[in-house]
Amino acid sequence: MNRVIIGICGGTGSGKTTLAQKIYNEFSSCTTLISMDSYYKNNPSIPFEEREKRNYDHPDALETDLLIEHLKELKKGNAVDVPQYDYCSHLRKDEYVKTESNRIIIVEGILLLENIELCKLLDIKIYVDADADLRILRRIMRDVKKRGRSLDSVVEQYKSTVKPMHEQFVEPYKRRADIIVPEGGYNSVALDVIIGSINHKLLEN
Repeated sequence: MNRVIIGICGGTGSGKTTLAQKIYNEFSSCTTLISMDSYYKNNPSIPFEEREKRNYDHPDALETDLLIEHLKELKKGNAVDVPQYDYCSHLRKDEYVKTESNRIIIVEGILLLENIELCKLLDIKIYVDADADLRILRRIMRDVKKRGRSLDSVVEQYKSTVKPMHEQFVEPYKRRADIIVPEGGYNSVALDVIIGSINHKLLEN
């Protein structure tokens, strides 16, 4: 069976998840969806106050080697145990989610295109582009409403790590993308192009 791995990258709040979900909805019966966020490193020995201040937008914050290993296994048709991450405690949960392989495997995350070995596994590389003001507003709404953060902590984190890391590790690597999508999942023309590209890839081999 021919399997297609689709990577969706872009800055925080750019619309990666919305686009990934729309692609998933189009091919739901044969699609596996994975978030790179699940692969944040676990640091239970570090006090919460220190974990809260760590830089989660740097590549070193992620166990990318494990993600690469899992994508290789999924490409072979094997199931993997995907770790689950708790954004409130900044720790991995005790449980894993057994994730089956499928014809289409979607992985999304802000740092996908930074790692060259990871890029080589992606059959279609997508970068979601969005205005910085819109992205920070979306991040504030998400982190305050869904992740229990205070407004002050979100703004401070954005200024101290999110923005500089975006400029260093996210924005420069959009040149590695096959498709750049303004406005994420709300760009219906780009979505049609992506769906067509996926169907074409599925017919190869």
